[in-house]
Amino acid sequence: MAGKRVVSPKEDKVDEQVIVSLRPGEWGEFFGQKQVKEALKIAIEAAKKRTEAMEHTLLYGPPGLGKTTLAHLIAREMGVNIRITSGPAIERAGDLAAILTNLEEGDVLFIDEVHRLGKVVEEMLYPAMEDQALDIILGKGPGARTVRLELKPFTVVGATTRIGLLSAPLRDRFGVVHRLKFYNPSELARIVMKGADKLRVGVEEKAAGMLAKRSRRTARIALKLLKRVRDFAQVKSDGVITAPVVNEALDMLEVDKMGLDESDRRVLRVIIEKHDGGPVGLSTVAAGIGEDVGTIEDVYEPFLMRIGFLRRTHRGRMATRKAYEHLGVKLPKGMSRQGTDKQRELF
Repeated sequence: MAGKRVVSPKEDKVDEQVIVSLRPGEWGEFFGQKQVKEALKIAIEAAKKRTEAMEHTLLYGPPGLGKTTLAHLIAREMGVNIRITSGPAIERAGDLAAILTNLEEGDVLFIDEVHRLGKVVEEMLYPAMEDQALDIILGKGPGARTVRLELKPFTVVGATTRIGLLSAPLRDRFGVVHRLKFYNPSELARIVMKGADKLRVGVEEKAAGMLAKRSRRTARIALKLLKRVRDFAQVKSDGVITAPVVNEALDMLEVDKMGLDESDRRVLRVIIEKHDGGPVGLSTVAAGIGEDVGTIEDVYEPFLMRIGFLRRTHRGRMATRKAYEHLGVKLPKGMSRQGTDKQRELF
């Protein structure tokens, strides 16, 4: 299943305990996202000087880039507690009321997948964010009345991978909005080195660089791969992560030098080997590898498109020249090089 892939950027209950233990505890340990980090530090310092709660903050971008980590750092730097929940977990208005009324002054409420809040819950959140108050309806019918309950000042930190699904009224109530970007290999290498230090395992600089290049430019994947390679090094080697250890461990996990796993390669092979490189419909690709259409579109395609291995056209999906070369498949006659250089720049 897609959710069990070692190169999946989404949270995995099996790995998350280790990932949490490797989470940066201060700004100096958070590598990458320089502009976002600096902007947040200024917003935090300004709030502290005014002795106010920090402005409501929205962090968006692909999974695994550090949105949850930044929420923890915001709370730590503000010297307050953090309460963690998610959009789907707040099912009723009463659930939200219970959370908000238990927050202390200045506390951070982190809402992951904030775009998945229900309409009733979202509308109840508006006055809470804007006026630090809850409007509670007592009774039903003509005798119903609204009671306003004052709340202590607090900060909502919302996180979403799909900002386009966030309603405009909710989005407008966030005073600070930042998009997290993919990491470059040098930033990921530093993340790997720091993670290895916390795991108390030795890692050579070259090996850290190799892990970084196979991490799909995503911090969570880099740490997941580090965990797997650490285990391999302790069992099969002397406990030190070297370049040969990385190669052997990731070959066993079927993660190649571009960060593709066997599921990614199956998508490309279906298009190349069964449909002459495309164009081919999404439902046909999904049937060819035994996955549903949504999984192909949301899990596999984004990375393959980002590195220039796959193209979406109005007629369907097409494998690019780079995909043929990576898989070692002979190019069809007349395949154009058009766009190859531009695609290479994407990664």
